[in-house]
Amino acid sequence: MDLITAALNFLVPPASLVMLAFAWPTLTFINACEWIYDTVFTSENMENKVVVITGASSGIGEQIAYEYAKRRVNLVLIARREHRLRGISENARRLGSRHVLIMAADVVKEDDCRRFINETNNYFGRVDHLVNTASLGHTFYFEEATDTSVFPILMDINFWGNVYPTYVALPYLRQTSGRIVVNASVENWLPLPRMSLYSAAKSALVNFYETLRFEVKDEVGITVATHGWIGTEMTRGKFMVEEGAEMQWKEEREVHVSGGPVEEFAKLIVSGACRGDPYVKYPSWYDVFFLYRVFAPKVLYWTLRFLLINGDERRTSFIGTGRPLLEMSPPRRLTGGPITFSQSLQQQQPQPQPQQLKLE
Repeated sequence: MDLITAALNFLVPPASLVMLAFAWPTLTFINACEWIYDTVFTSENMENKVVVITGASSGIGEQIAYEYAKRRVNLVLIARREHRLRGISENARRLGSRHVLIMAADVVKEDDCRRFINETNNYFGRVDHLVNTASLGHTFYFEEATDTSVFPILMDINFWGNVYPTYVALPYLRQTSGRIVVNASVENWLPLPRMSLYSAAKSALVNFYETLRFEVKDEVGITVATHGWIGTEMTRGKFMVEEGAEMQWKEEREVHVSGGPVEEFAKLIVSGACRGDPYVKYPSWYDVFFLYRVFAPKVLYWTLRFLLINGDERRTSFIGTGRPLLEMSPPRRLTGGPITFSQSLQQQQPQPQPQQLKLE
């Protein structure tokens, strides 16, 4: 048995590469035909359907809201910062959305998720798409973090912040043969420095939805979107996306992330979800590194080490550098604005005290 295993270890990898080389043109042609057919004949008509978007206050979540609005959907925008959602809801209306509801909620709390999903169903009578975009990145080395309280915050937002809304919305999505859209990242399998906890959370997230895809079968669709670095200035301390957290800087939370790459990725996500695509990748050329990881991991390791680590000046983002964090100012309720479900979370529970992370 050991001899057979040794032989297979030696023969299967190169044989698989040869088979893939011959099959690649055929697979590309088949995929192109499927894309054309799905775009022309099976693309979902989203008019008057209900789309819930978490992390919609900025970045990718905001741009996805605009892309859905162009398809004349009813939007439900979820974020911690209700005041940020007001302007986005008005923009979505101008772009074509019939109704836009907003709610302040924390996606890492199951009760909050249950509240906004249930009230969405009570108001519209259905939930068609759930788009999970709430996310939080970091750019510090693991050994540089001296306050480990930041660790569960990162894992909660990037993993449980997607799982809880999915868990609550799944029964309603089954009723409408709806779809779950997940904002993941190429870092879930491509190792990059200064992103260890973020990568771990995204890896867990992708594996969760890959497993869930088998459990729900064809009753609920799942689209996993992965991206590389888009519209970001992470070396300057700005995050590429989206939803805020207590440990983020005010100037990082309020940065308006827009531009070609972010808008293009949002278009790909929405069009892919409406076609029923299981995966959306931007940019797609990242996939070539996956082959190296499987068949030649040492080549990938030394390439990334040469390109990323040797020239790294070990600069971190503001998180974990010892600079004091700024408190989030509680949003004020305005009159005459868009429809809201309930009072802001700041009126329901005490605001957590900001943390201060220090580096020695």
